[in-house]
This record gives sequence, C-alpha cells and structure tokens, in this order.
Amino acid sequence: MTPAQPHGARKAALIFIFFTVLIDVLAFGLIIPVLPHLVQQFVGGDLSVAAYWIGVFSFTFALVQFFSAPIQGALSDRFGRRPVILLSCFGLGIDFVFMALAPSLAWLFAGRLISAVAAASFTTANAYIADVSAPEQRARSFGMIGAAFGLGFIIGPLLGGMLGDIQHRLPFWCAAGLSLLNFCYGLFVLPESLPKEKRSARFDWQHAKPMGGVKLLRDYPQIWGLVGVAFLANFAHYVYPSTFVLFADAAFGWKVKQAGYVLAGVGALSVIVNVGLIGWLVKQLGERRALLLGLCCGVTGFLIYGLAPAGWVFLLGMPISALWALAGPSTQALITRQVPADMQGRVQGAMTGLVALAGIVAPLLFATSFGYFIGPTPPLHLPGIAFLLASALLALAAWVGWRYTDAAHFQAIAPAA
Repeated sequence: MTPAQPHGARKAALIFIFFTVLIDVLAFGLIIPVLPHLVQQFVGGDLSVAAYWIGVFSFTFALVQFFSAPIQGALSDRFGRRPVILLSCFGLGIDFVFMALAPSLAWLFAGRLISAVAAASFTTANAYIADVSAPEQRARSFGMIGAAFGLGFIIGPLLGGMLGDIQHRLPFWCAAGLSLLNFCYGLFVLPESLPKEKRSARFDWQHAKPMGGVKLLRDYPQIWGLVGVAFLANFAHYVYPSTFVLFADAAFGWKVKQAGYVLAGVGALSVIVNVGLIGWLVKQLGERRALLLGLCCGVTGFLIYGLAPAGWVFLLGMPISALWALAGPSTQALITRQVPADMQGRVQGAMTGLVALAGIVAPLLFATSFGYFIGPTPPLHLPGIAFLLASALLALAAWVGWRYTDAAHFQAIAPAA
C-alpha cells in the first residue's frame, strides 16, 4: 500500500495502526498501578527494596529498547511492516501471560525484558504511517499516534487500578487478552504498506546496531536538527513519570487520587489537541511553524508548572502545555520528507533508540533534582525544579528547531515524498 492507493484503504490501515498503538499503550497502562505492588510482594513487602527494583526495571527496559528498536526498524525495511507489527503484538500478548504467571521476581524481570523488545513496535508503526500517508498528511497521521498514547494513558491506569483492586494479576491477563486480540485483528485486516520493490535488498546489520543507527543518521545531515529536537522533547517528557505524583504532594498537597485526576486531564487535553487541532493548525501554519509553536507552548506550560504557587495556577498551565503536542507530529512529518521510503524503518528505529537513551538518563536527572530541592539543605525550597529543567530543555529544542529547519538547512529529497 502506498499514498497513491485508494483513500479508503489508506484510512483503514491508519485506523488499524491507531488501534495497535492504543492497545499497546493501554496494555502497558493497565499494569502501571499494580506492577510496583507485585514487586513489593516478591521482596517481602519492603517498600524501599521494591522502589529500588522498580528503578532497575525502568533502567533495563529503556536499555533493551535502545538495542531492539533499530533491529525492528531494519527488519521492517527488509521484510515489510506487517510481519514485524504482527509479531510484536503476538509477543506482547504472550509476554503478559508470562508475567501474569510469574512465580518470582526473577521471572517477572525476565518478562519485562521481553516486553521491552516487543514494545519497540512503535518504531514500525511510525514507518507504516510514513508509507501510507501523503507528505502533506503525515503530521495529521502522526497526530493519531499521539492521540492513541493520550487515550491509552487515560484509560489504562484507571482500569488497571480497578482490576488490580480485585486481584493483582488480573490487569496482566487483561493486557494479554488485548494484545492477542490486536494480533488476531491485524492478521485479517492489516495490509502491507511497503511494496517489495521498495524494500531493502538485504537485512542491514550495520544500521540495526544501536550506534549503527546513529551512524545511519549521519548520512542525513538535513535531519540532524530535527533529531535533536525529538531527543530533547522526549527527554523533557520524562518529567511526568519521574516526579509528578511526588511533586503534586509536595507542592499542593495532592494525594494519589487527585494526582490521578490531573494526569487524566493532561491525557484528555493531549487527545483533544492531537485529534482536533493538529491537522488544522499544521495546514494553517505549516509544519515548521507548528513545530515552533508547540515547543514554545511547552516551555510556557512547564514554567507555569514549576513556579505555580497554588494548584489552581498549575491547572491554568495545562491547556497551554497541551499545545506542546503539536511539536511531535510536526517533527516526524518533517523528518519523513527527508528520508527515502526504503530507509524509513531504520531511521525511525535509530530515533527510537535515541529516545530510549533519554529514558535511561532523564528519570535520574529529574528525580534527583526534585529530591535535592525539597530536602534539608537546598539553597531554596523549589519543588518545581524538575519542571523548570524540562522547560529549559524545550527552550533549547525550540532554538535548535528554529535554527535548523529554515530554508538554508532543510531541503526536501524527492524520493522521500
């Protein structure tokens, strides 16, 4: 399937990819509320030891994705997107069953390693969208992925908490069922998006290596700035899972339930922007200006978060921060214009690997800075320091985006269109 094929077929394929990502995110969201408690059970109920192991899980998950994402991208360029996506859905389903039955911490840890490999399907989903969307429609199509993430992280944790209240392992079974249902759906519905004549002639081991992917990006200097923007933006986004719940308590006295409601609101606003505004705004502004507007809104929103003297001020920053969602699809759309069709998977894989590197480092930066500035000996009491750091990172991303996406540095490549 290519952008030249009938609109109805492309729309059906995009809908499947939307639901693939939604179900993947929903499945992971389901286990967020219960995984720490299950780990706590395995370590004898010691909360501090459980927190240590959760940190090890997060670090390892990101590290495995750093290695697996480029491999998935290279596989999809060689053999097509469909088999890689289906194998990933099936692998996730089996892995959630594995974790539901895990009799020990070691088995649960092994399950998380497997899920990290399978979760790299987002790489192939991005390449699929680039295959089936016309260049001028790609930002809107990538916005669908953002909407799927938002919906998944609204519904998943809420549903996981309800199911986990009944039985700790029930969310794992539900996640397994969703992933396997997604595999069955795709087996009968999902068409291939990359024609054989556009596939790589061989599996590219060189670019399937994590640093090989980085070397691959060197071949496309016109996207270096955009890759930097994507890395900085994803780095900044880790401020939410790293510190938000503790920050909300320290700054405003919000407990778990209130923090959950606010996170659901953040996700809902993200969905509204991704579904209702991105397509229209990108059409009106163009991809470059939409990218810069999104990053500037992120800078402003995070500044409000970090300096908010009361909870209601934080809430005022949420609609502004939500417009940051413009940046991701616009960045992806601009990158896909610069890369030939048979390289989309590998480039997306290399970028996903770099994002995984951000996932290794960012939580340490945000969590330790937050802990220091609410501790006994900081120069000033500043619970919002992590959000201020994230704002600074987005400001740097905005400068890079402004500097390296102008006409002098950004030239379209005909084969990529």
